[in-house]
This record gives sequence, structure tokens and C-alpha cells, in this order.
Amino acid sequence: MAEVTKLIHRYLRHSKKFPHVYCPGCGHGIVLGSLIRSIHALNLKKDDVVLVAGIGCSGRMAVYVDFNTVHTTHGRALSFATGIKLANPRLKVIAVMGDGDAMSIGGNHLIHAARRNIGVTALILNNGIYGMTGGQSSCTTPQDSFSSTAPFGHMEHDFDLVKLTEACKANFVARTTVMHAKQMDKMLTTAIDQRGFNLVEVMTPCHTQYGRKNGFKTIVDMYKWYQKSAVQYEKYLNLPEEKRQGCFPIGVFSDNDQPGLEERYEELRRSLAGGDDK
Repeated sequence: MAEVTKLIHRYLRHSKKFPHVYCPGCGHGIVLGSLIRSIHALNLKKDDVVLVAGIGCSGRMAVYVDFNTVHTTHGRALSFATGIKLANPRLKVIAVMGDGDAMSIGGNHLIHAARRNIGVTALILNNGIYGMTGGQSSCTTPQDSFSSTAPFGHMEHDFDLVKLTEACKANFVARTTVMHAKQMDKMLTTAIDQRGFNLVEVMTPCHTQYGRKNGFKTIVDMYKWYQKSAVQYEKYLNLPEEKRQGCFPIGVFSDNDQPGLEERYEELRRSLAGGDDK
């Protein structure tokens, strides 16, 4: 308990904006704890970390943490993060986004940030719904589920964030859930520490806007569903197709070590300057 208190006072702006705005049982607080533990494990100076956030429930993280923070416009967190990383490559830049923020209005920015392999960590909190703005369907809302904009069932296919960013050649692509906190810590530590574009998708429940409309009587039922339905990637690959129904894989899907865009840009700058830094 003493260690937890120490981390809270070291990394959170505990004198501001608390208690937080997250609903009881929301998984975003678990992700916030994992982010702090990961940065602490890497022994990073707070002034060397930049947290860029968009709009939505996930965007509140930029208010709570005592790092360099930028609260940006909806869907544009990665645009700001790209500019910050290119301007000062030594910084550890983390963009925290919700599924709507990252994949719907910000989907084009996500694709190209991954394609460029810019040295940013994308932390995407996927609860399958627009939580803060009224429970509308997002591009990760499962087909046939219910939302405020789909009272008779969502008719569209949902994005697979992992497959999309793998196809864009991102360095590191991983997925976990808030029920797998130790795995999340490890993924985030790896993503923040290595170069290139690194993405961690965290499946997190929104009982207020999604769960109650889709047969989950309590938030605990949603956590139990994550525990039951998430299958480690290696095991998932060996499952027959019929056994994969109702499940989804978690784990590390891609882990490369290609130089980030900012590194390649610096190499080009040096070569054009003839090796002279002036």
C-alpha cells in the first residue's frame, strides 16, 4: 500500500480534478495504473514523457498525470504526437485514445502514423462505444449489438485494430484486456521503451453506455466476459474455427525493430549537411 501511495503522489496531479470522472467499474482507471507502473519501471524522468490525449473518457488521463501533457482535438492526438516527436526525438511520446477517437474520426491518422513508423506509443482504450458523448456506435462496436444509435442492432462490421495496424507495418502491435493487468504492464513497458510506432490495444468495459444495452446485468459480468473470451494468441492459433466463435486473441502480434521516422529523418538531415550538425 505504501508503494502505491508513493506512485500516486509521484505521478498523479493528486491535488487536481479528483475524484476522477470515470464511472464505477470503468476499466480506464486500471489502464491508468498500468501506464504509471510501466513508466516507473522504466525509471523515466517525468519531464521526458509526453502524454497526448484526444477527446472522450480516455482523454481525461492527460488531466490526471504529472507529465508533459497535451489535450488535443477529437481524432487528432496522433497528429500532435507526430509533431512533438519530430521536434524533440528524445522525448517518450504516448498518445492515449479511445476507439472512436483513434479509429473513427482519427482512423486516417492512425493508419499513416503506423505506416510512417513514427516513434510514438499509441495506447488505445477500446470499449466498443462512444462512452462520453452518449453511447453511439463506434467503428469497433460489434455487429448486431445495441447502442443509442442502433436500437435495433448495429448493422456494420467492426474494425480489427490489430490486423489493420499490422498491415501498416507498425513495429509493435499488441492487445490485452483490463483483466490481464500484468500482461498490460509488460506490453506497455515494451512499447514505451522501444523505437518506432508501437500500439497497445486494451479492451476495457463501458457498462454505462454499452453493457446495460447488451445483456450485462452488472459491470462484474462484463469483466467475467473478458476473462472468459480473451484467449492468448498462441493458443488461439491452434483453435479450430468453430472454437474461435465468441473469443478473441490477446498477446503480441508483431514485434519488429525498424528505425522510426524521426531517426531516418535525422540521418537524412546529417547526410545532406555533410555530417555537420551546425
